[in-house]
Parts: sequence; C-alpha cells; structure tokens
Amino acid sequence: MTDQVDALEAAILDLLTEAGAGRTISAMDAARRVGGDHPDGWGPLMQPIRRVAVRLMKEGRLVITRKGRPVDPDDFRGVYRLSLPSSE
Repeated sequence: MTDQVDALEAAILDLLTEAGAGRTISAMDAARRVGGDHPDGWGPLMQPIRRVAVRLMKEGRLVITRKGRPVDPDDFRGVYRLSLPSSE
C-alpha cells in the first residue's frame, strides 16, 4: 500500500511542479496519472489522493483550495483543487 501512497504523492507533486506557481490541479489529474484514463483505474484512487493531499498540506508542501480559498485540511467537502504554497 505504501507504494501506492508514494506514487500518488509523486504524481501530485510532479503535476504541481509542471503546472507552476499560481496554478492549480484537480485531484482527478493526479489519480489519472497513476490509475490511467479509465474510471475503473483512477476512481478508486480519489479517497487515497485526498488523504495524501491532506497530509501534504499539513506538512506545508501544498495548499488545498475550494472556490479559490484555502480550506481547513481536517474539515472540507466537495470539489477541491491543489496548488503549491505561495512563496513569501
């Protein structure tokens, strides 16, 4: 299972780096990078992606946003986006 977590973390961070500062990606983008384009491949990865994203946000490595605003990583619902933290 840790191989999957590592693959999901790498996919998220690679996509964010490719997108660049100030840009966002969806969790589905990262799930597709790991699971492929068919929903049977990426669909089951959506909850694990969320858990990885929450951990990375708590570590300060990314920001989870909803409607353009950062969320509480312990309490958010619905569609969300991921971005790199802005460098002060």
